[in-house]
Amino acid sequence: METELKMMQTIENLQARLTNIRAGRANPAMLNGIMVSYYGTPTPIQSLANVTVPEARKLFVKPFDRGTLKDIERAINEANLGIAPTNNGEMIILTIPELNEERRKEYVKQAKMMGEEAKVALRNIRQDANNDIKKEEYPEDEEKKLLEDIQELITKYNKIVDDEVKVKENELMQI
Repeated sequence: METELKMMQTIENLQARLTNIRAGRANPAMLNGIMVSYYGTPTPIQSLANVTVPEARKLFVKPFDRGTLKDIERAINEANLGIAPTNNGEMIILTIPELNEERRKEYVKQAKMMGEEAKVALRNIRQDANNDIKKEEYPEDEEKKLLEDIQELITKYNKIVDDEVKVKENELMQI
């Protein structure tokens, strides 16, 4: 069903956005979306370098071509990650700072806001589906059944959103 597919995409979008919230631990996904100017072409950082996590709070970015080191460093700086990259001539080292309590709460609030945005998107999808069902002029009992099916879907996906946000909140509040 097209409606369920749209709802699944909303959940995937939420998961991707939640991944970008730092939990005080290194995660290669933190660099997703950072584009490096490579011979004038914006290129994802993962296409130009190996990103590894040698320990919990360090991220190593080792370019395939050492000539791109400065460009990668500039792109990371411009991305405003809140992390100062260190360039040792061979690779870029990102040391993730420990999160303080205030910052953790701020991130939790941000995660909850993302969850609310996902729920709004789900409600909009439900509204569109309900409008489509009403336009089709189904027999009354069949229309009622279809509307109930849509309601079950929204309930299911709202629970998934709540679960995703809860997992991220627990991850953020762990010290």
